[in-house]
Amino acid sequence: MGSPDNSAQKTRAVLTPYPIDKAYDYALPDHIEGQVGGYVCVPLGTREIPAVIWGDGTGDVKPSKIKPIVSNYNLPPLPDVHRKFLDWMAGYTMAPKGSVLKLTLSVPKALEPPVTITGYVIGDPQDTTKGLSPAAQKIMDVARDGLPRRASELAEEAGASTGVIKTLFNKGFLKSVQLQTPPPCRVPDAERAGALLSAPQKECSETLVNMVKANKYSAALLDGVTGAGKTEVYFEAVAQALRQNKQVLILLPEIALSNAFLDRFKSRFGCSPALWHSSLSVAKRKTTWRGVAEGQSKVVIGARSALFLPYQDLGLVIVDEEHDPAYKQEEGVIYHARDMAVVRANLGQFPIVLVSATPALETMQNAWMGRYKHLTLPMRHGGATLPDIHLIDLKKDKPEDRQHFIAPTLVTAIQETTEKKQQTLLFLNRRGYAPLTLCRHCGHRFQCPRCTAWLIEHRRTGKLHCHHCDHYMKMPDICPECSEPDSLAACGPGVERVLEEVQARFPDSKVCVLSSDTATTHDELRAKLDEIHHGDVDIIIGTQIIAKGHHFPKLTCVGVIDADLGLTGGDLRATERVYQLLHQVAGRAGREAEQGTVYLQTFSPETRVMQALASGERDDFLEVELSEREMANMPPFSRLVGIIVSGRDEKEVEQAAMILGRAAPQGDKIQTLGPAEAPMYRLRGKFRRRLLVRSDKTIDIQKAIKHWVKSVKLSSKIRVQIDIDPQSFY
Repeated sequence: MGSPDNSAQKTRAVLTPYPIDKAYDYALPDHIEGQVGGYVCVPLGTREIPAVIWGDGTGDVKPSKIKPIVSNYNLPPLPDVHRKFLDWMAGYTMAPKGSVLKLTLSVPKALEPPVTITGYVIGDPQDTTKGLSPAAQKIMDVARDGLPRRASELAEEAGASTGVIKTLFNKGFLKSVQLQTPPPCRVPDAERAGALLSAPQKECSETLVNMVKANKYSAALLDGVTGAGKTEVYFEAVAQALRQNKQVLILLPEIALSNAFLDRFKSRFGCSPALWHSSLSVAKRKTTWRGVAEGQSKVVIGARSALFLPYQDLGLVIVDEEHDPAYKQEEGVIYHARDMAVVRANLGQFPIVLVSATPALETMQNAWMGRYKHLTLPMRHGGATLPDIHLIDLKKDKPEDRQHFIAPTLVTAIQETTEKKQQTLLFLNRRGYAPLTLCRHCGHRFQCPRCTAWLIEHRRTGKLHCHHCDHYMKMPDICPECSEPDSLAACGPGVERVLEEVQARFPDSKVCVLSSDTATTHDELRAKLDEIHHGDVDIIIGTQIIAKGHHFPKLTCVGVIDADLGLTGGDLRATERVYQLLHQVAGRAGREAEQGTVYLQTFSPETRVMQALASGERDDFLEVELSEREMANMPPFSRLVGIIVSGRDEKEVEQAAMILGRAAPQGDKIQTLGPAEAPMYRLRGKFRRRLLVRSDKTIDIQKAIKHWVKSVKLSSKIRVQIDIDPQSFY
């Protein structure tokens, strides 16, 4: 018998979520439909993995070498527009297509068929209000909408325990039903009454609603002061998208912002949205992913990676706090979620809204040049006024001694605020007790053995920690260099050290520290924020986790311990970022009827950024920043690409960087700077050198970089990362 004729076999090009840059041909068995965009299982080496059909087979592989697709998954195919977006993004970021696809196929288990679980709904239709405990009543109130829920979801939504559900089931108040996971998603109610908007808010919301109605690409910057009610404005656009049966994505930079935000969303639309962030359990991520893929989840609130969920019919994207550095992904596929969201909206022909009280300079320029609609809310909502901002010159208004960090003026302000039963926020963007520990006898400093960074003392754990890797060590009793006892000194303040000073000065006040060290889980963070919101805390000490998006009714005084932190280091965006962060911190004060007051402790009150914060002249500050960027031919007037060369052998890294540097593109419209040691020269045990390419905006920078890097052969031990439009230069 002769060998079978494979020449007529059907093939499909399949892209796998691995760091490869093309889709490979697989044979299409007769029992598999093979629709482009379909989710399939294919053999790769000795494994079988999920993948996506990217197109028809290319025919560039011998039929005898082609492996067949194993099976397909019962899900709607990945839409064409999403695949075009991933292709475009791979080209722009110069990342392998498979690595970009992995951003979408981030929960492989979500592709598997749903399993059947037990859910609960209202049982006996009798009057359920009689004789029930408050917890039981809450559960019945939630269950009245008729939507089946598993016991854990019903208990969580009602704020009760699952034991109460069991009791209600045994008594017939609830009955069990079998349902598939993920359970049906509740659709937010677009017709539910929203907040009463002021005239400026209404004008902005009408513009956004009309953008959604137009059903085509458009971009708007919703530019409003802190407390202006920007969220309620763009909720109207969300409602319009829901009326048109579209899916909506609301991006938030950090999960810390999602707590109060979810309550506001639920109040406006009658149910919770789908959530997506790294702190969710695998089960919840699976539920969200599948709900989005099947088109059931209509609104997703998420961190930057939520942009890559497989939306069936995305019709609106909101990027809240669009200026926030957290939107930049610095590892793996390096991208900026805000910029990629604009591209996704353009490809999908739907509107995008960028929201901020302190827009990024690039965003402001797009608004000033008319590329984005510029919607402004210059006043706080509901009669609240912007806080008064005072500069404390630490050269004149000095703390008592080197062991204290709060100036006398700020001490008095805290005292007066506490006496009025109001809250104070002390902001310092530095975790731990002290940023440096040294020996007073020999000068020894504790440095991370794996990173170019000092170890940070944490009194809470009794250890010295590196904030860049997992290294830590127990705080020694004697200096390891000279063995001198009692010679180790903490230099500079972290939030734990400020806590020590506050507790000594205000022993009768209830104090809370809020940082990623003290709120390690989403639930812990929510509990602490609820305490603050209810007025159970007098003085809050916090890092950037508390700086933005929160509304605390009793918070009227804000003190920034070190307003100069972040201004050094030569970062292109240093002053812009310090302005944004401190403006956001200041915006926590006086958001209700009581006037807020802000104190910025600085050694340089005369600098432009401090004067701009004190005067409130934001646009003047940004215009000067923009003119300086133009004179220096820096973004947004040019393009930058960062090249990071890293490896474990210092000499090999140095040699590789020199080889790259000698072959680097140079000309009238493109220049390459470096190589030079990276500011963070050693990171997680790897040595690092950097090059920086600057080009005119007319140059195809990706093409030039690709040709350059491919022309140089380097050791497989050397890693070369390409960062298009870098936001940091560490």
